[in-house]
Amino acid sequence: MARPKWLARPRGLTDANGAVPSSTGPLIKAIGARDLTIGAAMLTARTPSTRRNATTCGVAADWSDAALFGTLLPDAERRLEVAGFAAARGALCAVARVMQRRR
Repeated sequence: MARPKWLARPRGLTDANGAVPSSTGPLIKAIGARDLTIGAAMLTARTPSTRRNATTCGVAADWSDAALFGTLLPDAERRLEVAGFAAARGALCAVARVMQRRR
């Protein structure tokens, strides 16, 4: 969240100078805060059900990112790259979620 351009640049959401436009900054910070919060909840969950719920939130967030960035980013090449990364991350969380159920 301290460096929104780390999240904005790969998504093609920076300007020609590599800066994050003021209209995009809050969105990027919100995504970063969401991901940090979900990750912290997964790591600090005290019960299996709480961990499963946090992991489910991670899957939902990543797959919604894949759907939205995969259809709305202006650059077609970046759409595929960013959507693929988000979908893969969501799939990894989904596998973790299934594995939690087996314990």
